Amino acid sequence: MKEATAPTEPQPQAESPATERPTEQAAGTSSTGAAGVVAAITPLMDRDFIARNQIVERYLSGKLPIKGATDFERFCHAEPDLLDEIGLPERVNAGLRLLEASGKPEPWQQAPKKFWEKPQLLIGLAAAVLLLAVTLAVVGSASADKTRSITKLKAAIAEQPLEPAATTRTIRLVPSRTGSSNTPAITLGGTPAELDELHIDMTRSPYRAFRVTIDRVDQGRVAILHNIMKDSNGQLHLALNSSALGPGIYQFTIDGLTWRGDPEPDAWITIGIEH
Repeated sequence: MKEATAPTEPQPQAESPATERPTEQAAGTSSTGAAGVVAAITPLMDRDFIARNQIVERYLSGKLPIKGATDFERFCHAEPDLLDEIGLPERVNAGLRLLEASGKPEPWQQAPKKFWEKPQLLIGLAAAVLLLAVTLAVVGSASADKTRSITKLKAAIAEQPLEPAATTRTIRLVPSRTGSSNTPAITLGGTPAELDELHIDMTRSPYRAFRVTIDRVDQGRVAILHNIMKDSNGQLHLALNSSALGPGIYQFTIDGLTWRGDPEPDAWITIGIEH
């Protein structure tokens, strides 16, 4: 007897890898090329794209790239009605109200200048400098005049010029026998210079010879004249040029000389000199 043999099913044939790879490669190449083309295509700027990608908000916040901002500005230039649709004027007004409420200036306003940048300060400084320059010029001129005057006076003091006497005047004086005084009995001098002959009455004095001391009040001694004799009329004779002494008050102390030559206070007289 023959054994029955079970029919065998045909085994599926394995697909050839060689035939499968070209297909996959072709598919991969096709999908990659499509992605590259999609990436290379710049999306068109339209109203739907602007709303979907929040272009307005990103533009106002400064987060939009330069190219995107440029495209958006170009689109707004071509479609100005879009600004009204997105309510841009209202947004700008709201931003301005916020700036006003916060106390900050509007963007188009200039920043407040510092006090040293204000033109009023520059004008004030210029005026002060000009005034200071004029004051210095006036003070310098006055100082120069004073310097010349001081130099002239110093030269006059150093030279001690003596003016020639144009006239001669005889003056009779009665001295005080009780004490000296700072009140002048007479004032000599003036212009022009004159030769003053002083006749001092000493008739009441018992002395024949005298010593005369001349002092400038509150300054110092001027001269001491020894052994001056009175004449037969009892008068002492002194003559001086009125320009020889400086202006001031001069006190004459007349001492009588004893037979030993000792001075004894006897009389006093005060005169004034002016130029």
